[in-house]
Amino acid sequence: MSGQNLIYLDNNATTKVDGRVLEKMLPYLKEEYANPSSMYDFSKKSSNAIKESRAIIRDFVNAKDEKEIIFTSCGSESANTAIRGVLNFNKSKKHIITTKVEHPCVLNLYKALEKQGYRVDYIGVNSNGELNLDELEEAVSEDTALVSVMWANNETGVINPIKKVSEIIKTKNPETKLFVDAVQVAGKIPIDVQENGIDLLGISGHKFHAPKGIGALYVNSKTMITPLIIGGHQERGKRAGTENTPYIVAMGEAAKLAQDGLEYELTEVKRLRDKLEKNIINKIYNARLNTGGANRVPNTTNIGFEYIEGELILLHLSDIGICASSGSACTSGSLEPSHVLRAMNVPFTAIHGSIRWSLSRFTTEKEIDYVIEKLPQIIEKVTSISPYQKELQSLKDLRNMKQS
Repeated sequence: MSGQNLIYLDNNATTKVDGRVLEKMLPYLKEEYANPSSMYDFSKKSSNAIKESRAIIRDFVNAKDEKEIIFTSCGSESANTAIRGVLNFNKSKKHIITTKVEHPCVLNLYKALEKQGYRVDYIGVNSNGELNLDELEEAVSEDTALVSVMWANNETGVINPIKKVSEIIKTKNPETKLFVDAVQVAGKIPIDVQENGIDLLGISGHKFHAPKGIGALYVNSKTMITPLIIGGHQERGKRAGTENTPYIVAMGEAAKLAQDGLEYELTEVKRLRDKLEKNIINKIYNARLNTGGANRVPNTTNIGFEYIEGELILLHLSDIGICASSGSACTSGSLEPSHVLRAMNVPFTAIHGSIRWSLSRFTTEKEIDYVIEKLPQIIEKVTSISPYQKELQSLKDLRNMKQS
């Protein structure tokens, strides 16, 4: 189902391209098609457009210099470039640290690095998804080359205290580099690499209304990396390949619009998220908020429905034009429970029935009201065929006791 009947609440997977972004990029797909690295005048408009977008992204993350911005194809490439780039430049140190709840583009890379001889510590989280800072502090050593911590989790929206993370790392070992996956905070909360002591940071345009296929990596001028993609001189030798001018222009425009819309994100999008969340918890007796009181990005909630299957809920939602997710889009083909929710020790009764709802600036009150109206009917239908009727009745009785 598509078009006006679609209610899209899976914006942590991807977002619709803003019409203003599309309009900005179109000339570089049509008449302004020159290679920006060419010497003739025809290429200057493309070259200047890239410079303008680089300056916008510099301001978007508050970098000191646009030379610290490298354009990539996506968040995964940014993460691989940052992590492999740091480790390949400094091959003498073999200890690296990350968290148990990172995106697969980081976790799977770290698992591959373990097979190459690196010693890896995976830092845990509590039941709300909040990072164990004491465990992190204990893990950092003189041999630690790199720490990778996501700014906000893609499944739960839980925000990590990146400034505190940086302070812990730099106090224990000033030479250790910090890479931050900021894909899920870009356009949702302010980003300031200088204020938060970040060495490397990755973002992805399609998470804030640019097209899929464009990302950016911030690399502090004092941080040395070896390139992941070797070839020509593009990106000052840090990432070879002809620049994707239309998409770079699109990302710059999307970042500008996102920066201008931060207040709306932090107030109106959050209000709609909270309305959805509150109504689900209040109206559905077997619903639980998986993140408790944790600090989250304003658009995301993760709610477990006990003793039923999340995939079945999603199929019923899809039948009436509502898009949500049971976790990361990158692992949606897996039958395994979410590694994030497992790390949080979400009860087995709820982990398979957990749904992620993620809003955007295009989400409307009418859409939220429709979900609030239809979801209880879907949950009732799914629970009616659950083999755990006794357990569900106990939950219902307990909810009724609390309300009486």
